[in-house]
Amino acid sequence: MPVDLAWAERNLGIDYDAPKVALGAAPNDGDLQRELIEFDSDARAGEAFRSVAPAAPGGLVNFVEIPWPDGLAPRVGRKPRGESLPKADVLIVTWTVDEGHALSRVLTPGRDSHDDWKPYTKNFDTISQLMVPESPARQFGRLGTYWTTRIGERKVTLFKSDSHLSQDGPKLANAVVWKQIIEDVKPKWVITTGTGGGIGTEGEVGDVIVSRFITFDCQRNFVQFNGDSYASPADAPSSQFEQATELFSCNAQFLPKDNTRPPKIVTATEPTNGVITTDFFGFDTSDGHYGLQGKGDLSEMGDAVLGMVCKELGASAPAYSIVRNVSDPQIASNGLPINRQAQLAADIYKAYGRWSTVCSAIACWAIVAAL
Repeated sequence: MPVDLAWAERNLGIDYDAPKVALGAAPNDGDLQRELIEFDSDARAGEAFRSVAPAAPGGLVNFVEIPWPDGLAPRVGRKPRGESLPKADVLIVTWTVDEGHALSRVLTPGRDSHDDWKPYTKNFDTISQLMVPESPARQFGRLGTYWTTRIGERKVTLFKSDSHLSQDGPKLANAVVWKQIIEDVKPKWVITTGTGGGIGTEGEVGDVIVSRFITFDCQRNFVQFNGDSYASPADAPSSQFEQATELFSCNAQFLPKDNTRPPKIVTATEPTNGVITTDFFGFDTSDGHYGLQGKGDLSEMGDAVLGMVCKELGASAPAYSIVRNVSDPQIASNGLPINRQAQLAADIYKAYGRWSTVCSAIACWAIVAAL
């Protein structure tokens, strides 16, 4: 469903023509990427945003507890020990601060990824030398944070990464991080999860794309990877997806009121309806500004690195799934300059990214529960 400024006024409460709105033009691409990675809806930044977007939902303090099926409620692990990530059946990785908040609220209740999870610093001094000085990992002095949980009989290690394809610089440190955490956990299955931009007119905020297909669409800093596509050998098990969509309803009230239906899970059947990784803040527009249409159903900024690493690992590689939620749908161009369209996409993420991530976190639960 393409969204425009009228949609934003109804669902965010922002009047973009009002002089008092101090958001201005969107910053340059690199700054905007960093802003969205570090945006914390539960901190002062969230309060400041909601002061100009009064229709945006509140923070995760309003989260409605999920009535998990008997025997399948996440069981939070004790504080991990040692410098390595704990071994587990499944490794789940997410990326932004708000994605981490939502994932941990669903799967490690009582242990927030930002405030409580343990810092991961294994080989930091060596790996950080591959990163530019302004990268989040170097700024925070860690590669990420982590904790553990159990779902049924499956052990799960969860990792919020501070290493990013878009932020680390040209030496692809993120691939080194992926290799190390996979070696630590030795998982049978890896899930990379979080928000993304819907491509096409069908996606609504909260919809979840589950894909074994991931493709680079690189036009800036990693053009050498452009068009490279990867696929895990098998689809994620889907027997719990129907249950998961029912569980979405607990917190669906915090998704946009203009949504025309409940959020759904869609399993990709080929690369062209899977997920694409851009090396810029790419989002779909009704006039196809970035040329994303026909390449996938959702764009994000890093998951193809997992596909690349697993191809390099060969027979020893785990199976993997890309589990991404639509945090911002297609933007209706309507004569808007592209920087204002980027601002609109970013504002929708700030308003709803944590709540749409609740949906993808439940989808991650469904995959683990079905393994």
